[in-house]
Amino acid sequence: MKKYICDVCGYIYDPAEGDPDNGVAAGTAFEDIQEDWLCPLCGVGKDQFSVQE
Repeated sequence: MKKYICDVCGYIYDPAEGDPDNGVAAGTAFEDIQEDWLCPLCGVGKDQFSVQE
């Protein structure tokens, strides 16, 4: 699965790890995260993330 990086702060969402502190289980693809999820570091929405190359 692809990793996604926050364009604002550089946080990397890794689907293998998820974001368990914010209710996203390990193994959850970025596309499957609820739309109101926010970057755990800076608080921007999913629309501020890009696929990590």
